[in-house]
Amino acid sequence: MTRSGPQSTELQQLRRLVQERTADLQRVKAEYDNYRKRVRRDRLAVREIAAANVVRALLPVLDAVDRACANEPLTPGLQDIAGSLKEQLGSLGVTSFGEMGDRFDPACHEALTHHVSAAADGLVCSAVLRPGYRLGENLLRPATVEVTGPAPSASSAPAPQCGARGSSARPDKPPLPVVRS
Repeated sequence: MTRSGPQSTELQQLRRLVQERTADLQRVKAEYDNYRKRVRRDRLAVREIAAANVVRALLPVLDAVDRACANEPLTPGLQDIAGSLKEQLGSLGVTSFGEMGDRFDPACHEALTHHVSAAADGLVCSAVLRPGYRLGENLLRPATVEVTGPAPSASSAPAPQCGARGSSARPDKPPLPVVRS
């Protein structure tokens, strides 16, 4: 036998082994890169959640300062406290919303009262009882508002109570029995 035959098969086996190990190494490197990205993303998410929790806990303090500024004479100390609080929250990305005249959006407004106006063509915030706040794109608290708009139409009438049968009840099913005590 020639020496080149066994040497060439041994060389081919070594090359195949090197290719397998290289592929394994590339796979492990890709997994590690994905792990690093996932950890970085998770850390940012935890940071955002922590910041939102702290800011949400401070909202009653901000409300109290706003009420004090609206109802008390503005002293330099109160003015400094209000300014510092709003400046620091603004530096964290906190923004307030809810202005009189805004279109009512149930995703970011909480309506306490609905005033009917025949002249209105849509629901509009007629009074802001408590401003809403966002941290970046996250809603921390909806704005509490009074709404003025047209009278509710028949199509938006309240749905029947759960279990109640109206004209849409199936005729082959008898109505539910009424239990009286």
